[in-house]
Amino acid sequence: MKPRIPTGGASARSPFPAIADYGFLSDGETTALVAPSGAVEWLCLPNMDSPSVFGALLDRAAGMFRFGPAGVRVPAARRYLPGTMVLETSWGAPGGWVIVRDVLLIGPWHHPEERSRTHRRTPTDYDADHVLLRTVRCVNGEVQMSLECEPAFDYGRRRAQWTYGNHGYHEAVARADGTDLELRMSTDLNLGIEGPRVTGRHLMKEGESAFCAIAWSEHPAPTTYDDAYRRLVWTAHHWQHWLDGGTFPDHPWRAELQRSALTLKGLMYAPTGAIAAAATTSLPETPGGERNWDYRFSWIRDSTFALWGLHTLGFEWEASDFFHFLADVTEAESGELQIMYGIDGRSDLPEETLDHLSGYENARPVRVGNAAHRQAQHDVWGAVLDSVYLHTKSRDHLPERVWPVLCDQVEAALANWRDPDRGIWEVRGEPKHFTSSKLMCWVAADRGVRLAELREEWERAERWKAAAAEIHDDICEHAIDERGVFVQHYATTALDASVLLLPLVRFLPAGDERVRATVLAIADELTEDGLVLRYRVSDTDDGLTGEEGTFTICSFWLVSALCEIGEVGRARDLCERLLAYASPLGLYAEEIDASTGRHLGNFPQAFTHLALINAVMHVIRAEEDMELHASAFSRSLGRDGGDELTLRVMR
Repeated sequence: MKPRIPTGGASARSPFPAIADYGFLSDGETTALVAPSGAVEWLCLPNMDSPSVFGALLDRAAGMFRFGPAGVRVPAARRYLPGTMVLETSWGAPGGWVIVRDVLLIGPWHHPEERSRTHRRTPTDYDADHVLLRTVRCVNGEVQMSLECEPAFDYGRRRAQWTYGNHGYHEAVARADGTDLELRMSTDLNLGIEGPRVTGRHLMKEGESAFCAIAWSEHPAPTTYDDAYRRLVWTAHHWQHWLDGGTFPDHPWRAELQRSALTLKGLMYAPTGAIAAAATTSLPETPGGERNWDYRFSWIRDSTFALWGLHTLGFEWEASDFFHFLADVTEAESGELQIMYGIDGRSDLPEETLDHLSGYENARPVRVGNAAHRQAQHDVWGAVLDSVYLHTKSRDHLPERVWPVLCDQVEAALANWRDPDRGIWEVRGEPKHFTSSKLMCWVAADRGVRLAELREEWERAERWKAAAAEIHDDICEHAIDERGVFVQHYATTALDASVLLLPLVRFLPAGDERVRATVLAIADELTEDGLVLRYRVSDTDDGLTGEEGTFTICSFWLVSALCEIGEVGRARDLCERLLAYASPLGLYAEEIDASTGRHLGNFPQAFTHLALINAVMHVIRAEEDMELHASAFSRSLGRDGGDELTLRVMR
């Protein structure tokens, strides 16, 4: 077994679970986080970027739904059913043992006659059922089970009003003033209504099973355990069949790749193909601090890694859906591309603070929306062009409707690359001439050239090629310090992890001494206990106070960059260490406190899992190449008189 890094919070007495201890559920339209205690503490309805109905993640009074043994809060074990998004929790309680399974149900396609009002991508054979299902089975002895459900609509601002439904004590409906959303609870337990909370209790005996479910649309929840079990099995098989469609290497890290793939699929909003950056808002990057952001949106800069990861693992349909989401928003913006969009494609993402919420472990403010969508960040054009180029190579086809929009993106990059911006990290300080932004403008021009050549538009290709060369020369002249190391921006000698992208986007050959010097400088100087920081806050005007943890994305980038420059052994060691930092369920937040292993920031984080896929595949392929070369060398020894040649090599 790999070593498990502690993931505990700052204080054992904190009422909040450690971020890494949450389980993640998804049905492709919304997501949920389940605490080790058995409480659902994050669920936004009807979509993953909607207001929460269970928000105890950000305030212990903002709504939760617990289903577990009475008087026991620490489970014996938790896992996902292999190859699925079904969370299984084993409980040892005084008198017996029970197993609880949690899942957001998926079923057959719901629109055989009428068209869906939300789906824009090609329909599939399956669809979200809009039901959270929880089942329990007693496997030994007797266990007193407890159900407590207290929703708090609109991020905890509206308390639920419960009434009984049409099935006696087995159904209840929650409503709140000022919202059309309804929650319908169905269960084979007897329910009681206690103000804003519905409760149930039942003594489970060996061999007995029970269920409870919440539905929030016209699609019904199960009404019997047999129906609940059948639909849970259908959903589990759906996830396993989906995963079977991927291509994973036969390698000890296969399980990590598969869990990352499932997590990315869970963060993909099926109606549009968008990938949310994370399932949550305002989980702090600094414990108790102000670095708290809403990540339930789709960032353009994630697109290249997303498409690379999906194509590499064989998920062509998902890659195509995400590509067409990018095409939709790019076409709609007519060249004025934002850095992020809503998962439904909307461009207006107004930011507000929810001052009535305490925040996770008192980290305030809690934010919804993201003001950074208005920032000028010059990496977006390169991200789009690189994504399209990657997709075009994999499909050998460039959709005609996309080409005029791409030309606008290249021209926007060429018109703006000389100007300062706020960089890849969306700093809220003064704009600078960030190296990574110039780099991605070069990517926009370079990939534009390649696409223009594919279309045999030679005059346009030559003009863009000249512009790319100008940007390239400018970066090499102004972004390198006296040591030959690429720096954060033109007016500093500070390091920045974003320049690890230099070899990954093929700005310079991996063997170039400047690339090697940069990668090694970051590995040696921009790390805490071997893990990579985005930048040192003491050297960077990011408009905020406080420290932050190491960025796991950047540490995985370093793995890939080390492979590129031939430091495969060092890359493998770092990758192995990073994989050991995964949560108990194989998930990652945005950051890791290198000294404690504590996960920080929003969770689970798509970009981290994308970077994991890239890093792991880099290491696997580098080691395969080394084995091939070693095998070829051994064969040559056999042909040429092995012993004598071996001695010459040893000397």
